[in-house]
Amino acid sequence: MIERDLAKALAGADFVQESTPERLELKHDLYETIEADISRGTVIASSTSSMTWSALSRKMRHPKRLVVAHPFNPPHLLPLVELYGAAPRPVSRAAAFFRRAGKTVVVLKKEAPGHVANRLASALWREAVHIVAEGIADVVDVDAALVDGPGLRWAVMGAHMTYHLGGGAGGIESYLEHLGPSQERRWESLGSPRLTPGVRKKLIEGVLMEAAGRSIETLERERDAKLIRMLRARK
Repeated sequence: MIERDLAKALAGADFVQESTPERLELKHDLYETIEADISRGTVIASSTSSMTWSALSRKMRHPKRLVVAHPFNPPHLLPLVELYGAAPRPVSRAAAFFRRAGKTVVVLKKEAPGHVANRLASALWREAVHIVAEGIADVVDVDAALVDGPGLRWAVMGAHMTYHLGGGAGGIESYLEHLGPSQERRWESLGSPRLTPGVRKKLIEGVLMEAAGRSIETLERERDAKLIRMLRARK
């Protein structure tokens, strides 16, 4: 049910999820309104993808009730929710709320812009942009290399566990001892591209070529259908 009257929507609530646009002033104003209509024990959770808890809570009357609760996009399909808060009880309550909804909860030990998942995604895309900018490969081939290479492994196992297996019988200890230096050499060659007009042009042309005339709506439907099949297969 959709309730257009905020005060009515908040009546009796013990958990409030805020998902407004990424504008700090807007969120501050909304928190002021929300806090006026809820009890002191009510948890306020923010779905911010980039703002920190410190910035969000700065003007709140009871800041420790705020929890960063970032569902990963598309949130109606992907199970991940990242949490951070300054007090353990609101974080615990938020974690219980999302786990009851079938979500996978990750709790940050300290705040960081972009949390965990978006920082990982940003690091990977930075190198993908660098590869295109340097003429190493085109957009379509970079995406194919990711989807049909590490992307498949990451769908079932994270980066640390993947390298644990990469060490063979000796696991991560063996990997770090024998292959750590080669990993460091790759790290040293990674790029820090700038989104100059020329780089933007390459990215736009490459993405449009890969999309092959498919609209955003069509691409979203294709993505969602494949995600649903993958999630079912993982179960």
